[in-house]
Amino acid sequence: MTGRRRAKADPWREAVERGWRTATGHPLFRDYPARLYAARAGELSAGTWATVSADGRVRHHPARRAGAEEWAWVFAHLLLHLGFGHADPRSALPADLGEPVERDWATGVLPDPAYRAACCLAADRFLRTLKIGRCPAPLPPEPPPEDENTLAQRWRRLGLPPEHVPGGMPDFVIGSEELARRTDFQRSFAIGVSRSATAALDLAGTPRTAADGRAEGPWDRALGWFVSSYPLLGALAAGMRIVADADLARDRQISIAAVSAEAAEIYVNPLVSLSAEEWRFVLAHEMLHAALRHGERVGGRDPYLWNVAADYVINGWLVEMGVGEMPEGLLFDRSLAGLSAEAVYDRIAVDLRRLRKLATLRGRGLGDVLDRPLPHPGAPGRHVDLDDYYRNALSTGLAYHHGSGRGLLPAGLEQEIRALDQPPLPWDAALARWFDEHVPSVERRRSYARASRRQAASPGIPRPGWVRPEELLRRPTFGVVLDTSGSMDTRLLGKALGAVASYAAARDVPRARVVFCDAAAYDAGYLPVEEIARRVRVRGRGGTVLQPGVNLLERAEDFPPGGPILVITDGWCDVLRIRREHAFLVPEGARLPFAPRGPVFRMR
Repeated sequence: MTGRRRAKADPWREAVERGWRTATGHPLFRDYPARLYAARAGELSAGTWATVSADGRVRHHPARRAGAEEWAWVFAHLLLHLGFGHADPRSALPADLGEPVERDWATGVLPDPAYRAACCLAADRFLRTLKIGRCPAPLPPEPPPEDENTLAQRWRRLGLPPEHVPGGMPDFVIGSEELARRTDFQRSFAIGVSRSATAALDLAGTPRTAADGRAEGPWDRALGWFVSSYPLLGALAAGMRIVADADLARDRQISIAAVSAEAAEIYVNPLVSLSAEEWRFVLAHEMLHAALRHGERVGGRDPYLWNVAADYVINGWLVEMGVGEMPEGLLFDRSLAGLSAEAVYDRIAVDLRRLRKLATLRGRGLGDVLDRPLPHPGAPGRHVDLDDYYRNALSTGLAYHHGSGRGLLPAGLEQEIRALDQPPLPWDAALARWFDEHVPSVERRRSYARASRRQAASPGIPRPGWVRPEELLRRPTFGVVLDTSGSMDTRLLGKALGAVASYAAARDVPRARVVFCDAAAYDAGYLPVEEIARRVRVRGRGGTVLQPGVNLLERAEDFPPGGPILVITDGWCDVLRIRREHAFLVPEGARLPFAPRGPVFRMR
């Protein structure tokens, strides 16, 4: 033979790989980001089969000789530790944590022996019901059914039974919270459980039913897909209810679908034929209508035209994100990409005759955003704050979307979600009332000194125009003493300055006298209210001295004697003495080092 002889495959290594494929091929673990490695010599003790780190790295003993079925059981046992949250510090109690593990094995903390034994028992108990491999050793008798933490506490108090004393190295470690949020094995396991149950029902030939007892339709499976596979809208989909009633759809002229944000219900026409991808698009469309509160944002606009404008924006986002497939005939225009619903409304409102012929998901001339729930049998009453519900659902979905690395989102959609996440603040109204009381708006007066439009009925008669006083010192103003030390939270600082600028603009205040303070006072003079935030520079560190800034304003010749002062600080400042009308704007939970005489507004 002239060619080289092919090296023989190691049968024991093949058994390990077959066992790994058997375990990870099960629907429970199919979405796990786990990887298999052979441990280095001496890394694992002789009595240890394999270990798993908190980020899903499974290391097996290279010298262990066993069949593929035994390895499949071992690997499934380790993956269940991750799925049950045993390696998640948010699930473990402080008493469950032992010593930090060595850096050459994995980053984490070794579990307490009692907690380790209870977790292994829970994994083995679950594996008894699954047909994954064969246990390599006789299983101990099961104790009473208790969760891991309860059982671990009882064993710490009474002692570990001999048959449950763990041997060898711990087979898992408890990682960090940041790692747990990034990997999220518990969510992957929940998706696997749902997939396994669905596969079992399909195999048994049992027709699946929806929550209300009717036979499950393609729209129900599309809604379930968002819960299991699309984090951005998953939390929102979990709280929505689908009403598939042909009679209701006929009576209310619902061609494909409509939504009621108040009832958190999506009304679909069960007689329409759409693919699974098209149903995903339709449901995502209606959920975004409800969550972005398009029904409440109509204001004085034409409701149908506003619905059409919102349809153009939502459909553009969904096409850009690749969510499902857009059914034929829906509103879509690439030239409107990147515009808000308000901007699209202003653009399309010039051709009302043509727009009346366009169709939403409900039909031609009808909006799919309903102003009230539709009556139907079994309609539940809603007893939650709708703004809080939709805001929390979308904000949670956005966090999951970014945390799971799902990719980029349309900028307009993300901006609207983040805008929802900034609701009106409790201190808002109180601060506005303070401005109304102490910063009076400029009184306009009629004057013939300014040209004015003349009435068409009497063009020869001049009319006086509205004017405001032009003298700077007579215009209303106020002073701002702004803490710019390094201890200030920049996010809260931005909120405070944004609120101050909006209220000042509403009171026709063109400029405010601003003093920046950290270790010293920096006089910025009179600044346009919309420019204050742009001039802020966080300068110092540690404590802040604000009294010189207050003194500067009180002694300034160009600052009116009756001008109020607003102090924005985080509370880490000196004791202040202010001799004129004033107020404090501080973060929630902050404490001032003195008893304030003026009102204190607390930001959230």
